[in-house]
Amino acid sequence: MARELAKVSESEKITINVGYVDLGHIDLLVREGFYSNRTDLIRTALRNQIASHAETLRQTVSRRSLVLGIHHYSRADLEAARERGEQLQIQVLGLASIADDVSPALALKTIESIVVLGVLHASAGVKRALASRIK
Repeated sequence: MARELAKVSESEKITINVGYVDLGHIDLLVREGFYSNRTDLIRTALRNQIASHAETLRQTVSRRSLVLGIHHYSRADLEAARERGEQLQIQVLGLASIADDVSPALALKTIESIVVLGVLHASAGVKRALASRIK
């Protein structure tokens, strides 16, 4: 498990479109030394927005029973669920990772639904097999 998690990045790259004037304001704040670069300003703005909604986020995470952070599902985890006759309802805010050695058949047998607010790492075959169960 540690080897598989070692290849997981601490962040995910996203692309945004920014208007010319907003971009100019960003560059001006960077040039004036308020931020080290554009990314620093954008990350700070995102963190400030998340902090301003902290209580709503906390309540929603609790109400929806979301696992917060990084959660890895190994083949052994899914085989154990199969042995117990259980189907998992995966609900993660952050990163959900399904091991590369999990077959599409095992995933179908053991995963009832997946809700990931963030990133889902799984093989292409597993994602195809579970497509109708990923919300």
